[in-house]
Formats: sequence, structure tokens, C-alpha cells
Amino acid sequence: MKKFTSILAMIMMAAMSLTFVSCDDDEYIADTLWGVWEGDMYVTSEWNGHTYYSSYSILAFDKDPYEYASGTGYWIDYYSDAPWDYFASHIEWRVNNRNIEIYSREDDTYFTIYDYSLSESWFSGTIIGEYGDPMQFRLRKTSSPNWGDFEWGWDSWYGYSYPDYSPSTRADGSNNADRPVRKFMKKTAE
Repeated sequence: MKKFTSILAMIMMAAMSLTFVSCDDDEYIADTLWGVWEGDMYVTSEWNGHTYYSSYSILAFDKDPYEYASGTGYWIDYYSDAPWDYFASHIEWRVNNRNIEIYSREDDTYFTIYDYSLSESWFSGTIIGEYGDPMQFRLRKTSSPNWGDFEWGWDSWYGYSYPDYSPSTRADGSNNADRPVRKFMKKTAE
């Protein structure tokens, strides 16, 4: 009977060890990040010798259902004093050792978010890009994941198929000199 009890105890310990496996931090961060965030990223754009400051930004993080802690999305900066109303780009993102790495396709630029606080409603921290200074930001979640098609709206014939998602960001030419450059910069006193 004692041998039966010890074998049963070993089986129970093995079963219990499988139930106490926890999720990885990067995957948990990616799940919380999934959605649309809005706020001030303190983005500036330089174009034609002038610097323009965005009034607010929208970042959408769509999680790839087949990947561990990464996905795609879009980033739109809205301006009130620039020759354009907004500057939009598609992004690819991933969580790597608790840092959020963002690649902007249209900018061909990498950004890293670190030292951040992330909840279901608020996202704040420090972002740095290839150009500019590290900058503090604070965003609020405005939309949770769309449980529909993962590629919804992407690359349709007329740009985005849903007008409230984001406008098409196709450039007319291939010359990147005609496009503004996204940077993070402290606003100078006027």
C-alpha cells in the first residue's frame, strides 16, 4: 500500500507541474497591446526645410494569430499646421525581451519602445527612433481587437476598404525625398 501511495504521489506531482506553467511575458504584453491607441507621441516631421509638430497620433497593433508576440498595424500622425493633414504608415511590430520594436514600412525606419507602463486602458513610456531624441508618450486605448479577418482592409484595390480605418498611404512616386521624415523632438519655445 505504501508503494502505491508513493507512486500515486509522484503521478500527482508530475500532473501538477504541468498545470503551473505560466505564459511568457512577451506574449502577455502583445495581448495587452493588441488594439488601437490614441494620444500624443510628440512626433515631428521635417519636409522642405520646415519642421511640423503633430497634434496627436493613432497607433493600431494587430496581433498575428500565427506568431508568438508580433503583428502588423498602422501609425497615423495628424497635423494642424502642416501642408498635409496626416502622415500614415504601415507598421510591423514585435515584443522582444519586453521591448516593443516597431518597423515603419513607408518610412523604412525602426523605433523602440522601452521603460513603459501598459494596462488595458493606458500605455505610456519612452520611444526612440533612428532620428531624433528619446521621447515620453502617453496613449489611451480607443478600440479593442477586431475578431474578424486578420488582413481586413489591407491592400484592397482602392486603398483601405473601410473609410474609418485609415486612408491609403500609397505614394505616387518612388522618390523618398518627396516625403516627410518622422522624428521625435522636443517642441521649441516660440
